[in-house]
Amino acid sequence: MKHKLRPVDRVEILILVDNYVDILLPSSEGVQRPRLAKDGEICTETPVAEHGLSLLVTVHVNGESHSVLLDSGYNSFTLEHNLRVLGRDLGNVDTIVVSHGHMDHSGGLEWLLKSVPKPVRIILHPTAYVQRYLTLPTGERIRFPLTVRKEELQQEGVEIVESVEPILAANETVLVTGQVPRVTDFEKGMPGAVMDVEGEVVQDPIHDDQSIVANLGEKGLVVISGCAHSGIINSALYARELTGQSRIHSLVGGFHLTGPAMEPLIGPTVEEMKKLSPEVVVPMHCTGSTAVQRFAAEFPDAFVLSSVGTNLVFS
Repeated sequence: MKHKLRPVDRVEILILVDNYVDILLPSSEGVQRPRLAKDGEICTETPVAEHGLSLLVTVHVNGESHSVLLDSGYNSFTLEHNLRVLGRDLGNVDTIVVSHGHMDHSGGLEWLLKSVPKPVRIILHPTAYVQRYLTLPTGERIRFPLTVRKEELQQEGVEIVESVEPILAANETVLVTGQVPRVTDFEKGMPGAVMDVEGEVVQDPIHDDQSIVANLGEKGLVVISGCAHSGIINSALYARELTGQSRIHSLVGGFHLTGPAMEPLIGPTVEEMKKLSPEVVVPMHCTGSTAVQRFAAEFPDAFVLSSVGTNLVFS
């Protein structure tokens, strides 16, 4: 079923939390870097980086604008600090999307829900609450902290929307993909991921992994992932299927290609991405330095280096 995602005039993506920051990067067309100085003096504070992700996505169409926050980073300190340093707030956010339940995407959620003006709704997959573990190559099993708790969400008085299926948000200008089908033969999820299901530890397919999508009309879709545990190619293909829009304008977010177990997927991902032919590629967070360098080399005209505080503008 096609979803009637309204085309928009402009999409802005402010990088609030990511793994990398460089305050000396120059701005360019469509890529606004944070200012180095104020009133002729170099700023005494800068945005900070952490192993997490939080993106403020604002869409504009016919004089109206809507803001959606994708994820909340690893902890509240980084999100709160960067908002203050960048001179931004979350007053216009009416929807929060949890890309998946891992703590590096939801660790700042408790602070966020106490800080964001109500009413606000939070969209997440029903399995975002599950207790997860990671099995290391040594055989040791370590536990993920629980940072998405339904009871806490209920106490904060937010509207909770749990869905496996796609959902339109922001007056039908943003599409939350819901659970992403795995159709490629190489994007197999996260090795070593397991979860607790009614007291039994089983493989964790991370079904709650989801992305958000905006439509720039003839220019194509803006696909924004959290970690892309479903695979960034699967995510892009599903966005096309859901919207009926075949063109991909930009791929932004974590592509989860870091580490020895995931790096063999870099080559196939690059080749499939070439078929999608995006105008902009912005790998973030869990993509990994090896993959980031490969994307920079393979997509020299499309590649943008992600850095905290950057505002991406697609119009």
